[in-house]
Amino acid sequence: MNQRQIALGAEYLRQGRLVAFPTETVYGLGANAWDAAAVRQIFAAKGRPADNPLIVHIADYATLDQVVDHIPPAACALMQAFWPGPLSLVLPKKKQVPAIVTAGLDTVAVRWPNHPVAEALIRQAQVPVAAPSANRSGRPSPTLAQHVAADLGEAVDLIIDAGMVAIGLESTVVDMTGSEPILLRPGAVTIEDLTKIVGPVSRAGYAPEQPVRSPGMKYAHYAPQAPLYLYLGEPSTVVQAQLGKAAELASQNQRVGILTYDQFAAKFSAYTPLSLGQYDEPAQAAQKLYQQLRRFDELNVDVILAHGYPSEAGLGLALQNRLIKAAGFRLVWV
Repeated sequence: MNQRQIALGAEYLRQGRLVAFPTETVYGLGANAWDAAAVRQIFAAKGRPADNPLIVHIADYATLDQVVDHIPPAACALMQAFWPGPLSLVLPKKKQVPAIVTAGLDTVAVRWPNHPVAEALIRQAQVPVAAPSANRSGRPSPTLAQHVAADLGEAVDLIIDAGMVAIGLESTVVDMTGSEPILLRPGAVTIEDLTKIVGPVSRAGYAPEQPVRSPGMKYAHYAPQAPLYLYLGEPSTVVQAQLGKAAELASQNQRVGILTYDQFAAKFSAYTPLSLGQYDEPAQAAQKLYQQLRRFDELNVDVILAHGYPSEAGLGLALQNRLIKAAGFRLVWV
């Protein structure tokens, strides 16, 4: 752990500057959550819509009390079970939290990341840190420091490099402000994990006229430069459909990228296959997903045919959520 970089990053945060830092989920782009001018720089650097709220990162419960107005018992139970970790909770906010952080809502999403660099940075800065993923808005989230540099460049004052992140998908977000918890964004803390602690958890829909309660709900996200089509169905049928479409596109002089799994990759040797690892191993696929989507950009493919994830249980729900968003809802059922 680079203590000098962490100390410099903490000083930069206190000064109102932007710092990109690793978490266990993805790299975040952080600013002092108390400093509205600093937070505005996040939106400018990312090209992020102003009605898309940010998550506030903390590293102790004393800071939580400064940010959140009220913590229901069910939220306390989830904190005890999953913090530090990849779980963000939407709770009533204190008035002093700037409106730009919460997109004008009276709620705020808060999480305590489980990464030694993130925890040390936040503690040394002695301020809560507002931080979305450290990428251009709509692009695949960064799982390596190089991704941050490629997307944001000099818009960031400091990038703290701690190598590849452990999980690779953004945190689970749960709204705890109503009578029943509502899953706003799936992640590594699964809906099955949540129900073991607090009982039934609803899954949120979204209507365009509604305010955005969580990152990842409204806008296009996680997309590579080439259009991505997500194939859904029985594995052998999906592979055959991908092969047929790839041959058709190649005959039109299209460079075809194939997002697949180890078991099937050899079948696509005539094209540009990238694997998410072993089929039915969600942790592998999660960690590799955004890196592989960015790799397709480097390979300058014209179109991507992606194999959907086999299960929407557990971490598979989060993977399928990100793949559907990356595809812009271009779904091919076979």
